[in-house]
Amino acid sequence: MHSLDEVLPQVPATHTAVIVAVAAAEAVVGRHREELDRSAGWGIPAHVTVLYPFLAPDALTTEAVATLAAAIGSVPAFDATFAATAWFGSDILWLAPEPDEPFRHLVDAVWRAFPQCPPYGGVHDDVVPHLTVADRALATGGQMAAAEAAVRSGLPIHQRVDHALLVAGTSAPRSWRTVKRLPLG
Repeated sequence: MHSLDEVLPQVPATHTAVIVAVAAAEAVVGRHREELDRSAGWGIPAHVTVLYPFLAPDALTTEAVATLAAAIGSVPAFDATFAATAWFGSDILWLAPEPDEPFRHLVDAVWRAFPQCPPYGGVHDDVVPHLTVADRALATGGQMAAAEAAVRSGLPIHQRVDHALLVAGTSAPRSWRTVKRLPLG
């Protein structure tokens, strides 16, 4: 068994996550995320979270990565459209993917493979696939409303989802890196 440090010693990490990067959204949401989404400052691209928190970096062995790859590969590739904004209360502005079922299948597949890693630490009863644009913790209501208006003018966004990413990093600026690209089935 090899730990993450042995597999990728250049990645000093305290956290890992599994995400679907949405590169097609960067032109529309990138500027807003840079100011209003903490994860953008860490270097995480526009994304839909599959599983966070994932394994501790020292538990991320080559065997664990192979198990993760098999779980991700059990879900067929699909097309997604982000055509609408939505809110979690008045705190989080996000983009809704359609369809959301394939994202839910990814979450379920990875969680089944790693039952010790419930999505979002198990704090939510229903995991809603979403792409975060802004967080009230970093913004005023006016900033969030302006971001929503600007983002809406750039919708819809279309993306072929044919892989997920295993990423690792810290809360330090620009510290997150891709550990492994994981193809869907």
